[in-house]
Amino acid sequence: MRAVVQRVSQASVSVGGQVTGAIEGPGLLVLVGVTHDDTPAHARRLAAKLWGLRVLEDERSCSDLNAPLLVISQFTLYGDARKGRRPTWIAAAPGPVAEPLVEAVVTELRALGATVETGVFGADMKVALVNDGPITLILEV
Repeated sequence: MRAVVQRVSQASVSVGGQVTGAIEGPGLLVLVGVTHDDTPAHARRLAAKLWGLRVLEDERSCSDLNAPLLVISQFTLYGDARKGRRPTWIAAAPGPVAEPLVEAVVTELRALGATVETGVFGADMKVALVNDGPITLILEV
């Protein structure tokens, strides 16, 4: 699994003009991509990493501050544009594989005590955020 993590002071995601998830910071916006060999164990490790990641103010984590997370599926994180001008998506897991694993990350975070908002899997989403720092990391588990 791959995630782009941004420390935010606010973030929201909308589908068809309707907000489906929003957080007020400090918190994390997390874009999650799934590849073919990912498993529920990867989802658990990613959730634990996100919950304990010390990138909020004064090197604190979401678990320290009970800070919210906005988790959005993002298959394009496994896009490959090394050749030509058109990315290939062959490394991205198909929806029936990816959707339950993205949901597993959300479920694991909530089991750890996190407040989690989400987008809508597979939808055309509009994401708005205020990156705080800016701090942006790429995580792989």
